[in-house]
Amino acid sequence: MKITNILKSAGLIILCATLFAGCGKSNTITIGEGANKITLTPGYQFMQVQDGATKAVIKTNMGDIKIKLFPEKAEKAVKNFVEHAKNGYYDDLIFHRVIEDFMIQGGDPLGDGTGGESIWGGPFEDEFSFDLFNYRGALSMANSGPNTNGSQFFIVHKKDMSDDEIEYLKNSGYPKEIIELYKEHGGTPWLDFRHTVFGQVYEGMDIVDKIAAVKTDENDKPLEDVVIKSIEITEGK
Repeated sequence: MKITNILKSAGLIILCATLFAGCGKSNTITIGEGANKITLTPGYQFMQVQDGATKAVIKTNMGDIKIKLFPEKAEKAVKNFVEHAKNGYYDDLIFHRVIEDFMIQGGDPLGDGTGGESIWGGPFEDEFSFDLFNYRGALSMANSGPNTNGSQFFIVHKKDMSDDEIEYLKNSGYPKEIIELYKEHGGTPWLDFRHTVFGQVYEGMDIVDKIAAVKTDENDKPLEDVVIKSIEITEGK
């Protein structure tokens, strides 16, 4: 769905204008007007990690992946992930689906992509933010359709954007600032507003690269298990 259509469905009209809130990635964009006026920060995901941030370390048999979480943008997704991690739900699970230059997926206790549940037992709703996109390194919820989030998650691996993909962004109404970030970082924009983004890798993308490069079978499952030994959480204050 086009970003413009998403906004129109919420009764908003894009009136993009860069505000003087600093240089480069710190600029904000205004969308809408009057009571519907909102602002977004295109570089939000890539801001420096603060001491009080909620963070996760996914400890795998191939190395550690450090992620900052965004409870202020995706409260339920973060709570679900954090509680599962604390309770040991993810311990010794595998990355069951690995596609190089796309994503690595885990969090299924059955190990085949058909299992898992949320901390509430049933599925929970999507949480979309105009500050969070499926850039390379994004931590997002896997699902089987709208509002079907459980325990499975993926990390975006895709490095580069083709000319056709950039054209897709332009035709979909993405602000130029977001397009530039996709050009710089890579990612999977066709997953935006379909999968909830709730974290961003800030250290350990080399480990994601290693995992993405493993040999897989016809179902994209690694021939040798890539194991999540545990996920350690540091919660913000």
